[in-house]
Amino acid sequence: MKKARVLIYAKPPRMGFAKTRLAKGLGPTEARRIAHFTLSRTMRAALSGPWTPILYTAPDGALGESLGGIWPAHLVRRSQGIGGLTARLDRGLAESPPGPVVFIGADAPDVTSALLRAAIRALQRHDAVFGPARDGGFWLFGINKRLRSRSPFENVRWSGPHAMEDVWNNLPADAAVARLPTLIDIDASEDWRDWNEERSTNG
Repeated sequence: MKKARVLIYAKPPRMGFAKTRLAKGLGPTEARRIAHFTLSRTMRAALSGPWTPILYTAPDGALGESLGGIWPAHLVRRSQGIGGLTARLDRGLAESPPGPVVFIGADAPDVTSALLRAAIRALQRHDAVFGPARDGGFWLFGINKRLRSRSPFENVRWSGPHAMEDVWNNLPADAAVARLPTLIDIDASEDWRDWNEERSTNG
């Protein structure tokens, strides 16, 4: 099996730029703190395994940033480019060679290197893998890219309860698909509250 690529889609945790929905409920300072927290945990997981991590970030001016070491100098960085989320994800898929490609964002604080390993192991026996988010989206999507793979990101209803369903429906009808555990994506103040409550309950 070819070495997997883990594509991390993330923006610098700046006030007014990242976590804008969260800022509406908790204020820009707290939203920035949470964005920094979730990004740090995501990067720790993404940089701790036998795969090739590649950061896709925006705006282009952020490509040279280190964020205090969260984005280390050796990390390969690429521009998300212009367009909506479909265009940005298509760009990452197009720039990846054939083989396992895993997409993650930086909104799920419970992502771990073990879960990323599980996703890549799943791609040894499946065509695709999802890490479902509780809101109907997904915190991870992985696919075995082939030379003639068509985009699974077209006509997806992003930022809503149908995002994972839409991507899944774009896969070939006979595709073997695996699922990882469901995690909480921190997009709004209610998600942050639920994540903290769940963390307290589980010790």
